[in-house]
Amino acid sequence: MTTTGCAGSLSTLDPAGPHAADVATLWWVMLGGAAVLAALVFGLLAIAMLRRDRDDSAPRATVWIGWLGLAMPVVVLSALLTYALILGARTLPTPAPDTVTVGVEARRYAWVFRHPGGRETQGVLHIPAGRPVDASITATDVIHSFWVPRLAGKMDAIPGHTNVLRIVATRPGTYRGECAEYCGTGHKDHGFTVVAHDAAGWAAFVGGTR
Repeated sequence: MTTTGCAGSLSTLDPAGPHAADVATLWWVMLGGAAVLAALVFGLLAIAMLRRDRDDSAPRATVWIGWLGLAMPVVVLSALLTYALILGARTLPTPAPDTVTVGVEARRYAWVFRHPGGRETQGVLHIPAGRPVDASITATDVIHSFWVPRLAGKMDAIPGHTNVLRIVATRPGTYRGECAEYCGTGHKDHGFTVVAHDAAGWAAFVGGTR
């Protein structure tokens, strides 16, 4: 299958949550828009090559250059921008009664996670499946970037500043996360794991029995 390479633990095109699905949808829409513009450019180039020996009138040139060469890209790019802004707004951390907040602290080269109930882990983030999780992200040294491709987009971890990223896992499972910002010689190993629990597993984790 041509889509075999689109799956995997770090694939943004194999989403396991609604916000990651929005990112994947945006990717496909942007790909479609790019294909339309590429087809337009190649079409205009072909027409120009075929008609290069003709003395076209100014009105015809206005149609090809003004409408197809300028107006159509403006329309396509404006539509893509509008769609991206609407889709991006849906991924913002809006208030919800069942939201779980976790603290995320990045440093070279480790991730520390602070969960409800005071539990702290390193390298493994625990979340409940099917519920919104707000990750409050910061760093202790340089800029890092928190990224779980199958669950959400990226968010920078900045020293002295806290950014909030909403992540949601549709079902229980284990997901891979990475630092998406070059942060030094150990960057390639600056990854972590996200474990999404079912309701019973999450209660056991928060209660300290797992």
